[in-house]
Amino acid sequence: MWVPRLDEIPQLCGTAVVRAADLVALGVPRSTISHRCRAGGPWQLLLPGILLLHNGPVTRADRRQAALLHGGPGAVLTGADALELHGMERMPRPSGPVHLLVAADVRRAGSGRVLAERTDRLPVPAPGRWALAHEARAVLDFARRCRVRAEVRAAVAEVVQRGRCTPAELNTELAAGSGRGSALPREVLREVGDGVRSAAEAQARAVLRRSGLPAPIWNAELHDRVGRLVAVPDAWFDDVGMAWEIDSLEWHLGPADYARTLDRRAAMMAEGVVVVHHLPSALRDPVAVLRDLTANHAHASRRPRPPLLALPPR
Repeated sequence: MWVPRLDEIPQLCGTAVVRAADLVALGVPRSTISHRCRAGGPWQLLLPGILLLHNGPVTRADRRQAALLHGGPGAVLTGADALELHGMERMPRPSGPVHLLVAADVRRAGSGRVLAERTDRLPVPAPGRWALAHEARAVLDFARRCRVRAEVRAAVAEVVQRGRCTPAELNTELAAGSGRGSALPREVLREVGDGVRSAAEAQARAVLRRSGLPAPIWNAELHDRVGRLVAVPDAWFDDVGMAWEIDSLEWHLGPADYARTLDRRAAMMAEGVVVVHHLPSALRDPVAVLRDLTANHAHASRRPRPPLLALPPR
């Protein structure tokens, strides 16, 4: 029987993360595998029966690949790992156990390195290098286990802001899943349902609740007399025609988006809109922010309201 040389194995497998059973099928003796995975040896044991064919640092990609092999056919990544691989940037970088979804009849123990969640609603992953839960499922799986409101707000707002899923799709996914841990994502989804589209806007919404000002329309579309879209401010006080912008490059997707924010402000001011702007850091002093908003709201009420039509966010 042909047995590969040990230095040929990574090339034969096409990856450095492999199942021990696959090495045995290639003809590598179990005794050799055990010897090479000894303390200080050239290979490492990542999970039961899953090896890394070198003894260097273990990357998050190594851990993800090991988790998928451990989960077996049909397993998909979810939570923070899936969100990061989908290109999301606002949630914390994944750490700790890799969150995995497996079929309801599969039993896996992750030795503290994998959180294998059994489900009878196993998502079908899209084609690609990684088997990933879709964005709505991934962000709600993350939100159900996160206890930091700001992180849940940021993650949920980003998938909506980037157009990866709608608030309606998130609510449908939340209703279809487990009720465990759903209180915080449910509250955040109510904010999103009100038009809030970023974590900074959610903080601003919380500040406004302490004021006597009327509730604004979040992310309203402002149209002029001929129906032309003028701008979509963060918050719009329709009674007096005042816009509130939460300005920060941190909460936009890039420099081009921030530049569009400045153009938006100029377009509103050209229509006679009173535009108030604050940095997210200013929200740490809600008294000062509310004082500023109240004064500007009073100023806006003393001049004719701009003839703009405000439509709710889509």
